[in-house]
Amino acid sequence: MHTKKNYTALEMAIWTRFETLLFVVIITAWVAVNYFLDLSWFKIPWTPLALIGTAVAFVIGFQNNSSYGRIWEARKIWGGIVNTSRTFGMYIQDMLTNEYAETPFSKEEIAREVKTLTYRHIAWMTALRHAMRESKPWETVVHQRTDREWGIQPPEFDAELEEDLIPYLSEDDIEDALSKNNKQTALLYQQSHHLRQLKEKGLIWEFSFLELEALLQELFSLQGKSERIKNFPYPRHFATLNHFFMWVFVLLLPLALVPQFAEIGNELKEVQPVIGTYFVWFCIPFYVIVAWIFHTMERIGRTGENPFEGTANDVPISTIARGIEIDLRQNLGESDEEIPKQFPVKHHTQF
Repeated sequence: MHTKKNYTALEMAIWTRFETLLFVVIITAWVAVNYFLDLSWFKIPWTPLALIGTAVAFVIGFQNNSSYGRIWEARKIWGGIVNTSRTFGMYIQDMLTNEYAETPFSKEEIAREVKTLTYRHIAWMTALRHAMRESKPWETVVHQRTDREWGIQPPEFDAELEEDLIPYLSEDDIEDALSKNNKQTALLYQQSHHLRQLKEKGLIWEFSFLELEALLQELFSLQGKSERIKNFPYPRHFATLNHFFMWVFVLLLPLALVPQFAEIGNELKEVQPVIGTYFVWFCIPFYVIVAWIFHTMERIGRTGENPFEGTANDVPISTIARGIEIDLRQNLGESDEEIPKQFPVKHHTQF
């Protein structure tokens, strides 16, 4: 996600340059035909066009509000993952004790169990962010030329899940997780089984076990909410029709705009012959501005429909997950050399 408060004007111009050029070509062609072939009779009144423009503005506004709602919900879900993860890390450090153990464990053994549980939680976050980055048929923004040309993409596109799990799990745990369709769910099952074994050994008090299981239940809930946003797209009839409605308005606009400027030019010929003759060409920048605004607002809505797709405007789940990992491992007492660095920010963008 962009770390700047706003896009710069240059970035926005580059992002929409192909569409802007297309608008220039469209309106220039209309003006040229009207000017050289005198097709001033080929026009439509402003009233129906204004109604179409109003309707398009409403549906684009609805799309943008809905898309922002999906982004904001996704951000709250991953904010919940941050809080629950920190709580889980604190609980397992303080709830694994010899107080109720029949056979006391050494400090090294307890530390090893804490590290195993912590690392498996990091592996769960890793599996979840990889699952959220998997491509879906309705996710098309990440493949658009102007979204690829910056040369930036989330780290999940450059690594396989198995490769990313190796530092955190045993070979048996990796094999078990990868054999399941839902890897992140398999890892939470492993956590629960491990906690039960520690309870049976007396390393975890029964009530502490219930608290930890409640945290796993919360993680399941947050995972399910994240998967719901990923697997249920913004309704395609809204998204597709909004796009078509916008283009209908943009393509009909010259039929009203060009004749209007031509009429103004004819009136000016009496007092300013030169300006009046060429005044119709002034509609080019006005049309480009109007068409650019409508198209860009509709494109912004499309860009925000899928908050885990992997574009520069999505929720930065990779950065969030790595930040949690750094917190957990620092509180295990690991050195900075042992802990991986935060994913770098490229072109003011974090993923």
